[in-house]
Order: sequence, then C-alpha cells, then structure tokens
Amino acid sequence: MRKTMLAIVGVALLATTSVANAQRERTVTGAAIGAGTGAVVAGPVGAVVGGVAGAVIGGPRISRSTRTCWINRNGNRVCRYR
Repeated sequence: MRKTMLAIVGVALLATTSVANAQRERTVTGAAIGAGTGAVVAGPVGAVVGGVAGAVIGGPRISRSTRTCWINRNGNRVCRYR
C-alpha cells in the first residue's frame, strides 16, 4: 500500500511539472493534495474522496510564469508568457 501511494504521488508530481495550462495544473495539484490528505485521515477511501474533492476545488498554482509585453513595429501590443 505504501509503495502504491508513493507511486501515485510521484506520478502526480511529474504531471504537475509538465502541464502548461494553469487551470489544469491547479486541478491536478488539488487532486494530489486532496488524495494525500484523505489517505492520512481515512485510508484508501479517504484518498479517493480527497482526490475528487481536491480536483473540484483546485489547488495552489505552482509554476511561476512571467508575462513580457512590448509594442511591435505596427503599433500593436504583443505579450508572451514564459
């Protein structure tokens, strides 16, 4: 059981680092946090319920993207996220 939970948490952490969409990242992060908390409090059933609740509620935003904006030659404002 412990190895399974470690594998699930590892996969969730890998998934959150490769997700570009902020809303999707918050959903995956919330599901991972909820599943971990539910597993500690109520075991396997709590992990499932906590994961679902965390996915619905959402978690914190982990990535720090910066926005850079400039005016191009045509006078239009252009922004890029990094």
